[in-house]
Amino acid sequence: MSTVVASDESVADVVAGGETPATTGTVRFVLTKIGGGVISLLLVVVLGFFLFRVLPGDPIKTMTHGAPIGTRQLLALRAQLGLDKPLIVQFFSYLGNLSHGDFGTSYVYNQPVGQLVLAALWPTLLLVGTATLIAAALGLWLGQRGGWRPGSTFDKTSTTIALALWSVPQFWLAIILILLFAQGIGPLPGLFPVQGIFSGDVSPGFFPHLADLLHHLVLPCLTLIAAVYAQFLLIMRSSLLEELGADYLITARAKGLREDVVRRRHAVPNALLPTVTLIFLNLGLVVNGAVAVEVVYSWPGLGLLMYKALNVPDLPLIQGAFITLAGAVIVMNVLADLVYRLLDPRVRTS
Repeated sequence: MSTVVASDESVADVVAGGETPATTGTVRFVLTKIGGGVISLLLVVVLGFFLFRVLPGDPIKTMTHGAPIGTRQLLALRAQLGLDKPLIVQFFSYLGNLSHGDFGTSYVYNQPVGQLVLAALWPTLLLVGTATLIAAALGLWLGQRGGWRPGSTFDKTSTTIALALWSVPQFWLAIILILLFAQGIGPLPGLFPVQGIFSGDVSPGFFPHLADLLHHLVLPCLTLIAAVYAQFLLIMRSSLLEELGADYLITARAKGLREDVVRRRHAVPNALLPTVTLIFLNLGLVVNGAVAVEVVYSWPGLGLLMYKALNVPDLPLIQGAFITLAGAVIVMNVLADLVYRLLDPRVRTS
């Protein structure tokens, strides 16, 4: 009798608009993750500001190197940029500007940092985003094919090649690809350009510009794919190996399903769950770009922009790029936790 009463009361609570324990737990989980992300971003702002202040080099001396400027002019320039104030005053001034969406003005380019970051964002999204999607598709396909038959010739070959490419530094791999496909070998001419994102002599029109852009994209994208796809392959292969002896696969085979159907419809969907976090984290790292690859290929993205800013050092530009990079990773990390909870019932019930 008490069970019936309790059940009636819970139904009445739902009808009356009350929240179930599952709903309350979900809301608490979402708010906790978002709150943690906000705290992490605030720590990034604070640590980033003071961290870059200890970088070697004086931006004023670098900017005026070789110019006939006296001590009075140097002091005036330092005061104009706010570098003559105490560090704590600079910090609170920076926080005040940041709260209004003002990342400051670049020392070198004399432009708002926000505009410079946005201008460099789309080339990085194009390059690293395209490479990440292709690498994920390639790695997951190779991983599930090799993991389904561990120890086979295909598994050994694909894993060995992936590990070899993963261990190679990106800048070294980029140089090798330039020597092979850009400089040419013997009588064979170079096939792909290695400077910038567009050629100076491209014909006017949408399709000629698109073809020229894709032509410039080949080598940088190939470099990143070769360096990244191994982690997707290894995670997918490891996850699938854990599923091979599961009871549901034995049941599926007992029903007479073909091995290919068992793999595609039963094993692979469950093995994909651990790769969700990896995919989201790599999407967050899309904004980070690949500094080495962008520098080698002179690709005008965030990586090259931050590399140039570090050489000065251009403090407002470094801080703006750093917050953008870290913010993207934090956001994608939070989304990965939320999506994983949505996909995996075991996380929802824990």
